[in-house]
Amino acid sequence: MAPRTRILDAAMLVFRRHGFRRSSIEQAAEAAGLTRQALYHHFKSKEALFRAVIERLHEEALAAEIAAAGAAEKQGGSLADILVASVSAKLGQLAASLDGSPHVEELFSEHLLQARDLYQKYAAAYADQLDTTITRVCRKQGLALNAGMTPRDLARCVEMAVNGAKSAYPAMQPAGPFLKDLEIMLRTLIAGAVGPAKPPRGAKPKPAKKTDQKADKKSTRKPGDRR
Repeated sequence: MAPRTRILDAAMLVFRRHGFRRSSIEQAAEAAGLTRQALYHHFKSKEALFRAVIERLHEEALAAEIAAAGAAEKQGGSLADILVASVSAKLGQLAASLDGSPHVEELFSEHLLQARDLYQKYAAAYADQLDTTITRVCRKQGLALNAGMTPRDLARCVEMAVNGAKSAYPAMQPAGPFLKDLEIMLRTLIAGAVGPAKPPRGAKPKPAKKTDQKADKKSTRKPGDRR
């Protein structure tokens, strides 16, 4: 295992156990089996170490989102199925990383204080990924967004639904009920946002298929009727 990976794994355990404020570089170094000086070779401060942990969490969450969207799409899921799977995977990954820690709310709070730029960076990355997924799925499945909405608009609405669910579940805990309520919100939102794609202007409707009159007459004959 690479030294940086070992340090981040150890730091995650320390932050989960003690929270950010009560954790120290010495604790992280001991958990990683390193001296304090060796850890300082990789990270100059506790804040820098915490930021690296947060960045890795976001990278893992983004990868989980992309993988879940791809899997749901391969299984023939609807747009709602695909978006619910991708968003749930992302948030589930983040929630699971801190699950069981008595300092979850503190860690999320410090996340915004110590790494607000990372929060903004990955919020934009998540929005871009949603936009890309919505655009691709609508094109493949022949869907159109209602009321002049764009894929970016729908992605923004999805994020607002996530934020609304978070307000009812601080730090996304408990994770199970949080994700269940979020799924209900997302499916309701998406059901009202999409419909079948409209045919291009000037396109003539396809003529109805002509029925075979002879076949129809033959099928209506009763036994014993003369030919």
